[in-house]
Amino acid sequence: MERERAVDRRTGIGTAAAHTLLGMNTPATPFERLRLRMVDLPAIDQPLREDVNRLGSLVGEVIADQQGAAFFEQVEALRRAAILRRESGQSADALAASLSGQPLADAEALVRAFSTWFSAVNLAERVHRIRRRRDYQKAGAAPQPGSLQAVLAELRDGGVGRAAIDALLARLRVEPVFTAHPTEAVRRVLLDKEGAIVDCLLADIDRSRTPDERDADRDRIRMALTAAWQTAENPPERPTVADEVEHVGYYLVESLYRVVPAFFEAFEQALGAPVPSGLLRFGTWVGGDMDGNPNVGADTIEQALAQQRRLLIAAYRRDLSRLTGLLSQSLERIEVSAELLQRIEACTALLPSAPRIKARHRSMPYRQWLRLVSARLAATVNGVAGNTDASGDAGVPAASSRVDPGYAGPAGFRADIQCVLDSLLAHRGEHAGAFEVRRLLRRIDTFGFHLATLDLRQDSRAHDAALAALLSDPEFPHRPVDERCGRLTVILDGRATAAAPAAGEARPVLDVFRRRHVLLDRYGDAAFGPYIVSMSRSAADVLAVLALATIADSEPDTLDVAPLFETVDDLQAAPEVLRALFAVPCYRRHLTRRGDRQIVMLGYSDSAKDAGLPASRWAIQRCQIALLEIGRAAGIAIGFFHGRGGSASRGGSRTERAVMSAPRGSVDGRLRLTEQGEVIHRKYGIRALALRTLEQTTGAVLRASLAPRPPEPREAVWRERMERIAAESRQAYRALVHERSGFVPYFRLATPIDVIERLKLGSRPAKRAAGGQAGVESLRAIPWVFAWSQNRCGLTAWYGAGSALAAAIARDGVDAVAEMARDWPFFATLIDDLEMVLAKSDIGIFEQYSRLAGELHERLYPPIADEFARCCDALLALRGSDSLLTHDRRLAFSIRLRNPYVDPISLLQVDLLRRWREAGRPDDALLHALVVTVNGISAGVQNTG
Repeated sequence: MERERAVDRRTGIGTAAAHTLLGMNTPATPFERLRLRMVDLPAIDQPLREDVNRLGSLVGEVIADQQGAAFFEQVEALRRAAILRRESGQSADALAASLSGQPLADAEALVRAFSTWFSAVNLAERVHRIRRRRDYQKAGAAPQPGSLQAVLAELRDGGVGRAAIDALLARLRVEPVFTAHPTEAVRRVLLDKEGAIVDCLLADIDRSRTPDERDADRDRIRMALTAAWQTAENPPERPTVADEVEHVGYYLVESLYRVVPAFFEAFEQALGAPVPSGLLRFGTWVGGDMDGNPNVGADTIEQALAQQRRLLIAAYRRDLSRLTGLLSQSLERIEVSAELLQRIEACTALLPSAPRIKARHRSMPYRQWLRLVSARLAATVNGVAGNTDASGDAGVPAASSRVDPGYAGPAGFRADIQCVLDSLLAHRGEHAGAFEVRRLLRRIDTFGFHLATLDLRQDSRAHDAALAALLSDPEFPHRPVDERCGRLTVILDGRATAAAPAAGEARPVLDVFRRRHVLLDRYGDAAFGPYIVSMSRSAADVLAVLALATIADSEPDTLDVAPLFETVDDLQAAPEVLRALFAVPCYRRHLTRRGDRQIVMLGYSDSAKDAGLPASRWAIQRCQIALLEIGRAAGIAIGFFHGRGGSASRGGSRTERAVMSAPRGSVDGRLRLTEQGEVIHRKYGIRALALRTLEQTTGAVLRASLAPRPPEPREAVWRERMERIAAESRQAYRALVHERSGFVPYFRLATPIDVIERLKLGSRPAKRAAGGQAGVESLRAIPWVFAWSQNRCGLTAWYGAGSALAAAIARDGVDAVAEMARDWPFFATLIDDLEMVLAKSDIGIFEQYSRLAGELHERLYPPIADEFARCCDALLALRGSDSLLTHDRRLAFSIRLRNPYVDPISLLQVDLLRRWREAGRPDDALLHALVVTVNGISAGVQNTG
């Protein structure tokens, strides 16, 4: 109990300020205490308080309407009890007892009540971010921090000249890559309902709506909330790869496709000059990530590219339809270019079956032309394409040519739209539609006909197994690296071929390379990103990919092979792997053909699961420094691909901070990083926030590339200290997670991992290997982190850090370590992330989960709770504060707003887990109720997987 009281003091629970904040002495009406919890928000944030109150009241009405007044009173009683528990610093026992044994229907409804509120508050916070951006723009005094306007002004003030900016823009590339890791994947029908609520909040963002309009908005919001209440959060079946392609496509087409032109317009306005379109691209793993997913292969690769093209061309045709209505210029009033008229004539002959234009529109050439272009796009999406683009920029062949009507590639489509812009500009049309045509051209330049480049990923062991079959050598995967490299270079040099036909494990691997070769011709080079090799440990793992491509006759010269270094040991070995790889003559020639650039992917997730957060972050930082040196010595540019997840344990820091804390020279105008699961929804689900995300990310790349941190004389000492912190934290972490007897069964009992493994969230299995009691190593990083966030512990981020930081403070002094946290961006970001996870954790709630482990609880809970207290103590000492997050008021409020409302869901999950396990883990209503608790805790905690 003393330990729990100490922890509560450190997290600011039970203070007088919290008592006032919680409004414990004020009578509450339905969900109105939400207002009281935000009384000391600064004036700029008062509209957020109003929106939260407005949505909270509506949620209360929906609950009472759908479940009855008595149920609503039960929700209110639970909410008050949860707040009282936090206010008084009590254990969670009494609250847990009040929730024990709830009928399943009531338990599920209680969880959904709080989850609905979380979803509404999340939307209010996102809309408030848009409001703050608008407030900056309306004030006009200073640009919003992180905006392109602010970044470019800072660079100019810092002495960065226009020539340096232009030189960087010529090679700048920002590329978010969306992956299928849906720890918080929201169904499309619920996304649509969220969109309706957001639209209503945005309509009154500056409080300009009339009373009648506000009443109408209120009715729309209530309708969306009620319909969402009556909709299941998860589909009844596990999503297929095609479902995941559609899910990611929603964000690409409904959000990013719309905001890309606005991004470039903001950039050009801030710069005062045009910027190249190639600086922004998007990628995806969905349909191409074969690592551990037997559902992904050659067929899904082809299907993903086809579906992306269908989605994109449908968006283009919607734009063309709008332009057709806008560009109604008549020949009686204005001329058009002769080239446009020639194209209309040629394309009319090419498309004899195209719908005929109405007689009254025949004098409107732009309308005629855009409808013909739309018909060509329809033919293209149906797979009808020929050599039409080979005739040059015109994109339309002579009428007598025997060709298919579809476009062979985006170049011809772009030329046809550029012809419209040229004609408008030549005939006084700058203000008669040129703006919208330019926007379409920006989209074509960014998305082409592929929408997002498709990365391919496979485990190195799959390649080894294929080669063993092809070479008739079962021992090939186990042979020394030098021997394997030697045999592979013989294949690459054309001096040998595989001895065995493609059979068994080799056939699906070779099919991928062969299908890729065919699809390159169909979709173009832009359709494919790098080929990523998971669990890369040697030069042979990279050479294996090129050897398999050679055997498959699929043009290895078109491949960028990216080794993925995942564990701390692999990251530490990466420099030697690249040295060996660059020393292979045939691979060095391959890189020359690929522009002397090597992509390296850095694994944040598995390295943290392997060694803990501080050791993982430091291994990644050191790896980048070492690889940059090796690249410079070899004349090879190293491009880093950051495999970040949503949680801090998986690299989920704020992107701009992470970029600025990276080693000098590691960004150099390029940033490629994964965006996963809940992060996609949070960053890109609302168009205005997607625009803000793109601006912040691009601005950070500009700053890191053009104004890197100056050399820091103290950094040598800091690195030595960090080396010890990483080693000590790794030792403490591994002593518990990998070496402590009973930890694996404890993990399986003290977390809802058995529920997570049954969730129908993604197409990929949760485990790398079979066996319910397999070690931590067999579990994927996402469910590993997800499980520890569900039980409110957050162990994956902070365990080991407390011991290491306490030792550093004792050894070097609190002032010396605090100086690192203040002045070294790398260490500051690490400390910020640790503090955020600690603030979201609740060791008292976790204790309820821990008791599910029986006698293992008595052995393993005390050291975990002690380490949590040590980590809190260390961070508070470094901050010079008596509570967490005093430097980040908005985040502190966001967490305080949610934590008491997550508690009942967590305690219900504990009770349901106990009942489900005692019943033998059936696939029945108990499991369904548990799934609802998983969704609810995810919505409340955020940063889950």
